[in-house]
Amino acid sequence: MSNEHPTGHPPPTPEPLAAPPGAGAAPGCAAHEEALREAAAFWFTRHRDGELDTDEAERFAAWLAASPEHEREYALLDYLWKAADLMPEPRLRALAEAHAPRAGRRRNATRALAIAASLVVAAGAAWLWVPLPFGAEQYATVAGERRQVILADGTLVELNSRTRLEVRYRDQQRQVSLESGEAMFSVTHDPARPFVVDAGKGRVTVTGTRFDVRRDPAEVRVAVESGSVRVEGQRNAATRPLLAGDAVRIASDGSVGAIAPIDISAITAWRQGKLVFNDAPLADVVAEVSRYRAAPVRVAPAVAGLRLSSVFRADDTDALLGVLPRMLPVQVRALPDGSREIIPL
Repeated sequence: MSNEHPTGHPPPTPEPLAAPPGAGAAPGCAAHEEALREAAAFWFTRHRDGELDTDEAERFAAWLAASPEHEREYALLDYLWKAADLMPEPRLRALAEAHAPRAGRRRNATRALAIAASLVVAAGAAWLWVPLPFGAEQYATVAGERRQVILADGTLVELNSRTRLEVRYRDQQRQVSLESGEAMFSVTHDPARPFVVDAGKGRVTVTGTRFDVRRDPAEVRVAVESGSVRVEGQRNAATRPLLAGDAVRIASDGSVGAIAPIDISAITAWRQGKLVFNDAPLADVVAEVSRYRAAPVRVAPAVAGLRLSSVFRADDTDALLGVLPRMLPVQVRALPDGSREIIPL
């Protein structure tokens, strides 16, 4: 994109923020959302133009790390910036003029902020002009890999290790098929087109929220961080409504279990590259660790029921296996095929 402002006027620029955006405004309210978007627009422009000095770079990094909302809004802005090239120029110009940030702030004669801020503030309108893919899009990760994907509607999907999913857009519905693994969804609100995740034996339906779905051979687990979702299994006629902090498991036969509270920060710690175990059976620890390794880890039945509570780095499972004999009465041996086996002392 060129650096000429489409309206011919220099755009206003927000001052750098000394505090996280939305401070003093409740998350989810209009003031909070506007402050968040304007902050993302400011940092995006400064970063894109290469104008960050050392102090600002540190403040930007701190702002980005302060909240998942910040990371999502910044990633969405980056997508919108790239998507703007797909818009007809008259519509792009009209969008910038209609949603230009308010005057009264320091000015900067770059086109970047004009389009950046206007696209962020008017993100909902922007999607009316970005073509959505109606074919299937497939995303996958290998052992030890994590990946973030911004879908065409602005939804952020974070894929955990060994995850495979397919995305399809319909006229009345946004569909995701989670074939294996685990993903965190930060869904863009759209009541007219529900967002549906099909995980084989169960299905999750939302209009806009943040939730995690994990599909293993034996079961599917759904956990909600914010908002609400509806969960249904193949054997259950009724749907189960889940709120923030709730989780439910769907068995391999399609039956939905009871709703239970869950520590959402612990089960989604993989997004920060961590494995968190709270009084977990060693068998569960081994199953989780194996997802991050090229060769599996096996555990002898005699020690599979031992319990473990600790936090480990997901990208260094060798360290976990190395320290395990100091935490539990076990030993870890390497096998010729490259796998590891945990056995009693």
